Order: sequence, then structure tokens, then C-alpha cells
Amino acid sequence: MPPLRVGYVPEHFSTPLHFAQTYFSLSADLIPFPSGTGHMVTALRAGELDIAIGLTEGWIAAIAKGPPSSKTTDAKPGENEFKLVGTYVETPLCWAISAGHEKEHITDVQDLKGKKVGVSRIGSGSYVMSYVLADREGWDQPFECLPLQTFEALRKGVNDGTVDFFMWEYFTSKRYYTPGTLHPIKKVGEIYTPWSSWKIVARTPLIDTPEMNSFLEKVNAGVEYFREHKEEAVHYISTQLDYTEEDTKEWMKTVRFAQNVKGVKRSVVRDAIGMLQKAGVIEGEAWQEGNEVNEAMKFVGIVTEEHSNV
Repeated sequence: MPPLRVGYVPEHFSTPLHFAQTYFSLSADLIPFPSGTGHMVTALRAGELDIAIGLTEGWIAAIAKGPPSSKTTDAKPGENEFKLVGTYVETPLCWAISAGHEKEHITDVQDLKGKKVGVSRIGSGSYVMSYVLADREGWDQPFECLPLQTFEALRKGVNDGTVDFFMWEYFTSKRYYTPGTLHPIKKVGEIYTPWSSWKIVARTPLIDTPEMNSFLEKVNAGVEYFREHKEEAVHYISTQLDYTEEDTKEWMKTVRFAQNVKGVKRSVVRDAIGMLQKAGVIEGEAWQEGNEVNEAMKFVGIVTEEHSNV
């Protein structure tokens, strides 16, 4: 069997995956997707990926909505659909809300009502969280969204007026709050996901196969190595990725990877769906109360009730 094709976001959260391949013979082609979860959804449904690690809200929204009705493929029905199979990170994600560095008319979240938000892609975490933000603030209308693909393009967009603000993970954004960096930005607020932040998905034919189980075991080994070799992790992140050593150390105090990544709690999916429906990301009844086991099967390929945490 050829190596698994694994999509990931090339940011600090990917470090255990790097360790799994470097030290534990993870047999996979690791394919970076800097534009995030929405792009990986497209790649999974095109049969270009087997497994991906991305944001909880992006995966659940995509599964709830299903593939585009106009989608044409030679794949068998369901072959390129995917389900949640693992919990990669247990802690919530802090999304920094950022505007152009010299945009004096935007100083806090209240200035964003009715403004245009930049997102990486439609369906991405940055797109989904814009709805959650509007709901948190009690604004009836969601923001106008403009996809700009990459973090760099988003920073450029808020400075040249293409969009008014965008949201991205806090520590990835933080170094660009310094004047003199490329397309500097300023922080005007933040919002946390009300769920654990990173999940693993797999195409349905792979679920419960030896290849799938081996992948999850190797990722577990990478997480354990990360936990036991903090100095090496700091060196890798601060020299190979776009983070300072100081920010890396601060981030590591905030993140908790799952010690056993296999499986996803039904309650996490149920609660996330409820929040995404309330925010208007998901329309209709995506989860029928009173039939939790069957409802979870639509979203989750491997179910677990508890996780041990690092």
C-alpha cells in the first residue's frame, strides 16, 4: 500500500506529527495546507488526501453540510467522504481578532459590526468562527466574508483595505503585532472555541483499518516525544516555523495534546453542532436529540467517551 497522504497545517501544532515521522517511522506523505481546514475539506473530497488534522469547527460544519450537490467524481458513493477519528488537541483554540496596523477607526471588537472579514476559505475555521463571533456579540447579520487563502494575504488585506479584519490563531498572529514586520497588524480582540480545537479525520474506507490504527499509534508516540522533549520542540518550532523562542515557550504552557489521540467524544460533536446551529453556520436539524448513538455515527468513525491528557 502506498504511504498515507496526510494533510496538516504547517504551524506549531504540527510538531508532534513531525516527531512521529522523524523518530517513529510514520509512513506518510505529510502535505502542508497553509490555507487551513477548508482547503483540506476540498482535498479530501477530491480524493487527494486520506487523513487530515484540522480544526474541529471546520470538520463538523463540512460533514453536517455534506458535499456540494454539483460535485462530480468517479469515486464510489461515500468513498471520498470523511469522519472524525481522533482528538489531536484537548485545549480550546484562541483566535486573535486582528486589523490593519494603522487602521485607527478599528480599535476593538465593537468597531467590527457590519464590516468585511477576511477568511482563508469558505468553510474554514476562520470562516466558521466569524459566525460564532457575530453570535457572541448579538449581531443578527453575519459578516461579509472574502476568502484570501493565506495568513500573509490576510495580513496584507487588512492593511490595504481589501477587508477590515480577520481571525487567526493568537501565537501565529502575535509576532506581526510588531511594527517593521511584513504586513504588520494589531490585535483588537480574541475569541476562544467552546470546544477542543484540533481533530483528526479520515476517509471512510480507511476507518478501523490496520493502516489507520498504525497512524494513530505513531501520532501518539509523537505526542509523547513532544511531552518529554520540550527543549527540542522549542528549538524546532522557533527555527523551522514562524515563531520566536519566547512565544513558543508561552504557547507550550497553553496547549494540551491528547495522550491517546484515537477517538472523539460524542458530547464534543453534539455541543459543537448546537453552537454552530445557533450561530447560523449549520442550518436545519443536524443532530436529533434522544438518538445520540445513531446521530454520532454520521460524524464520528471512532467514538470514545474519555481521554487521558498530557
